[in-house]
Amino acid sequence: MPELPEVETMRRGILAVVGSRIIDVKRPRCRYRPIALRPRFAIFRRRAAGRTICAVGRAGKRVVVELDSRDRIVIEPRMTGLALLADPPDPDHVRLRFLLAPPDGDGKNGRPQELLYWDRRGLGQVMLLSPAQFDAYAAADRIGPDALAVSAEELRARLGASRRAIKVALLDQKALAGVGNLYASEILHRAGIHPARRCCSLTRRSWAALFESIQAVLQGAIQHEGSTLSDGTYRNVLNQLGGYQYHHRVYDRAGERCITCRRGTIVRVVQAQRSTFLCPRCQRQTQDCS
Repeated sequence: MPELPEVETMRRGILAVVGSRIIDVKRPRCRYRPIALRPRFAIFRRRAAGRTICAVGRAGKRVVVELDSRDRIVIEPRMTGLALLADPPDPDHVRLRFLLAPPDGDGKNGRPQELLYWDRRGLGQVMLLSPAQFDAYAAADRIGPDALAVSAEELRARLGASRRAIKVALLDQKALAGVGNLYASEILHRAGIHPARRCCSLTRRSWAALFESIQAVLQGAIQHEGSTLSDGTYRNVLNQLGGYQYHHRVYDRAGERCITCRRGTIVRVVQAQRSTFLCPRCQRQTQDCS
């Protein structure tokens, strides 16, 4: 966490900063683990101050803020990071404050005066990258095609020959950007595919079901502004809970009745040191590639 739906929700939530000018960047005192910042703060602050925000995009699980200098501020929230406009969950874990001036003539009619980066565990990072640095950072061999932009044919071409378990392959951000542990379980359940099946064993029908499931689950999660899990960390830009956790069919439901088939019981298994949730009745492990 956060995964593509949560980061896309962050991106949409801070779109109001487009057109604002960065007056200054502040790094509040914090007694907790510091976040990774690139370049060092004095250089970061000098390059960002005075620049106008031209666009807010996304690269997989990262928010990308484009400046008029063509530099990009890349926010990589990892486990507990949040991009906010106001009202952080608490003041102690605010890591960066971007002080903003609204566009000329817009006054203070609802325009944000700050862009905040909040991170409870401090595992995220914020980078200010030149155009060349960003191109290298976002190169195809580092970040795969976005899970919402990939075609069915490209999905199969990128993963179809792999002997890895399909759940493990979906988590490979170099192959497909944006899907994490939570949504991989939900996607595979919706598609009726056992998480341990090797990619090379999936039929054309299974790949088609998988592609449809990726689109449906991720779009549904975005519509509900992401999932807030039991730790309560993830919030939207207004410091409100996401809503997709109420629509999870398997994730974190081990021991409960499957709401899809109404007869199976959700089980938890471990793959690549990550928890996977599935219904053995809905997701049968069939043939494997030789």
